[in-house]
Amino acid sequence: MILVLNCGSQSIKWKVFSEKLKALKEGKREILNTADFEKDLEKEIEKIIVALRSKNLKISIIGHRVVHGKNIFREPTEITEENLKELDALNYLSPLHNPFNVLGIKICQKILIGVPQFAVFDTEFFKDLPEVAYTYALPKKIIKEFGFRRYGFHGISYEYAARKAAEKIKKPFEKLKIITCHLGGGASITAIKNGKAIDTSMGYSPTEGVIMMTRSGDIDNEIILKMSEIYGVEKASDIINKESGLLAICGEKEMLAVLDKNKNGDKKSKLALEIFVYQIKKYIGAYYAILGGCDILVFTGAVGFGSVKIRNMICKDLNILKKTKVRAIETNEELAIALKILNLK
Repeated sequence: MILVLNCGSQSIKWKVFSEKLKALKEGKREILNTADFEKDLEKEIEKIIVALRSKNLKISIIGHRVVHGKNIFREPTEITEENLKELDALNYLSPLHNPFNVLGIKICQKILIGVPQFAVFDTEFFKDLPEVAYTYALPKKIIKEFGFRRYGFHGISYEYAARKAAEKIKKPFEKLKIITCHLGGGASITAIKNGKAIDTSMGYSPTEGVIMMTRSGDIDNEIILKMSEIYGVEKASDIINKESGLLAICGEKEMLAVLDKNKNGDKKSKLALEIFVYQIKKYIGAYYAILGGCDILVFTGAVGFGSVKIRNMICKDLNILKKTKVRAIETNEELAIALKILNLK
């Protein structure tokens, strides 16, 4: 059996699949944010293993979603002690995700000794981005030393949702122009042409691009420099990642709460929604131009798939989409991860 874990800063999602990719068991727990997160996550994973053993489900492989692989990890990778240290060193690149992804791996090493573990990376889908899309206009020496480039994120979700959308309109994924919006706690937009990502809104880290629940998205570089000067780098990072976005504008970081407040006439929530929708529309228009048209506009993620209101707000007055099919696809990152792991065997 294949156990797939998606460990985040405030939740854990998991699914168990047979070797034929039939889902046998799954679960999700929100808000693990306790005083001792590591111990809490370990208890949660132990509960999962005990429950599976009680059903005589023996785990032979474990798959993990890992958000950032930098330029070191570009393919699904079996975990070793050596590359786990390399993964640990990348935690600073995605502080809301990578530390918890890696923690899940370490806990499984303790509980399921000897069971092979694999990391599947959100950045993988973007490994073939064209140079014109991934290059930052920085000195070459600095780019080479630090690996600064656009990496892109939500790749597991994008590939799955875009392929499913192509299936729904009964056309080959490899021959379509697709714009995909992954909207959830994090939000990004990706342009896909002939089965490959050619541009994406998130960059070196998941903070770039459109406004998100607690992340700022695109802001002037000088603002970041000034905050770092005044507050220090660590505090500036916390502001950008945890205190900005919709939360900063209207005091809410869950889209349902923002929608509820907006419905009741709250002006700050109205502004937050308008900015969110406005920025997404800008990216859709830009990617339509880059692609030279769009066959399908795909919405996925908890907000993209789950909110008809948000989809309607984004699509309203988008005249460029008159000949574009719009599809909402529920993502299944765990299934996509299991499939990638099996393809390695």
